Amino acid sequence: MNVKDLFRQRSVADMQAEAEFDQQLHRALGPGNLIALGVGAIIGTGIFVLTGTVAALNAGPAVVLSFTLAGIASIFAALCYSEFASLVPLSGSAYTYGYATLGELFAWIIGWDLVLEYAVGAITVAIGWSGYVVSLLNGWGIDFPPQLAGAHGSHYILISNSVASLLNISDGWHFVTPSLLDKLKSVGEDPSSLQQVISIFNLPAVLIVFIVTTLLVIGIKESATFNNIIVIIKVGVVLLFIVVGAMAIDLQNWKPFIPPNEGKWGAYGWSGILTGAGVVFFAYIGFDAVSTAAQEAKNPKRDMPIGIIGSLIICTLLYIFVSAVVTGIVSYKELNVPDPIARAADHAKMGWMASLIKLGAIAGLTSVILVMLYGQSRVFFAMARDGLLPPFVHKTHPRFKTPYLTSIVVGLIVAFFAAMFSVREAGELCSIGTLLAFLIVSVGVLVLRVRHPKYKANFRVPYVWFVAPAGSLSALILMASLPRVTWMRLLVWLLIGLVIYFTYSNRHSVLAKNNSRKNTNDTSGL
Repeated sequence: MNVKDLFRQRSVADMQAEAEFDQQLHRALGPGNLIALGVGAIIGTGIFVLTGTVAALNAGPAVVLSFTLAGIASIFAALCYSEFASLVPLSGSAYTYGYATLGELFAWIIGWDLVLEYAVGAITVAIGWSGYVVSLLNGWGIDFPPQLAGAHGSHYILISNSVASLLNISDGWHFVTPSLLDKLKSVGEDPSSLQQVISIFNLPAVLIVFIVTTLLVIGIKESATFNNIIVIIKVGVVLLFIVVGAMAIDLQNWKPFIPPNEGKWGAYGWSGILTGAGVVFFAYIGFDAVSTAAQEAKNPKRDMPIGIIGSLIICTLLYIFVSAVVTGIVSYKELNVPDPIARAADHAKMGWMASLIKLGAIAGLTSVILVMLYGQSRVFFAMARDGLLPPFVHKTHPRFKTPYLTSIVVGLIVAFFAAMFSVREAGELCSIGTLLAFLIVSVGVLVLRVRHPKYKANFRVPYVWFVAPAGSLSALILMASLPRVTWMRLLVWLLIGLVIYFTYSNRHSVLAKNNSRKNTNDTSGL
């Protein structure tokens, strides 16, 4: 194998021609759909799930600063994504961009990384979705069996009505946290005397993955319409929570705004804010998922930058406001739960509005799962199109024109892990995958400007020699702040990917076959 083969690139001109004439996927998405697709992915996990765990374990009320830092880093990356998406409007996101600028090996690495990013993202959100559904049912007086409501090995404890009134929480089954145990002891209750169970697997998470997978197999237009409706609902609910919740803020909960560090990296203080930014970065995955829809956009050169940047700006502002309200209503120490918004709504005694907010959270998380699974299947589709994965992955349904086989396989895998993982484990792993993708795209824009100055995208990154390096550096800093075990999981995943690349993809890629034919023709002509 020639080392040069590892860095062979797809021609930007060929990609543009393919984008214009390839009709395998249905072009049905306008700028409004694309913004909704981004908002559908972004508003969800960060607000409804990770706000609580990051506040409780890393940043305290300064989780607001974590979201701000992650948002700034995302803006740099969003500008770079927008230039690529307007220049190379093919499905595949950062994978396709890497193939055009950095070569096949880097394209494989980023494609394999995106598979992890979107799949683990869907796992994370499905777990959070389950938490909100169980909380909503509990509010309606329906006790969902805790043995089927959480990650394998999760502990749940039964709180009676009398004890719940002392703790200012709802009665029923609660996920066990150190803060909850301390509060029980403070009111004279011995936790060991209360009924406790250990979860076997997360049934609601499995069910929602199956439902969304079915929707994606049916078709993109139907999925986009469903997503638009969900986005309207959840943005309304988020705004309702901000307005009503602001009236229930206790300023004492913001003191200290930056809790002092507890002697180790990431446990509060400024290192906690930085680690928190690395974790919540996962919540900004939505805008780059928009770029996977390029091959299904009506006018991708114009509309992709609108969808990417528009959705990011809207959601960054909402993240900051919601995280401030949540930590103002409830002490950050009590927020290490899968459903922090539900916990805050119950604590503020919002009554019927609490149920409405939970319904909005459930709807919002549903759309995030849809976009994550959608993006993942389209990356697989793009890699198979280029010959890096077997041909069956590239097969589309004759009626629905969707890559149905990959959608089904991915759905089954995501459902299995969603049944077993905790939200924190999945969130950290997805964040590092997202950051690696942003790093490569930021570098790729600079390579594009140097190697291919003649290509003029409809959207070009302003001040590119500041924005692209700033995006790369931001991603590196946030990656460095994540736990060592997360790095180890990423490296194991990438090693598995490299084995597949060198045993299959390198020899079966379209570029490899084209080069082989060219060499054969050259030889026969001698």
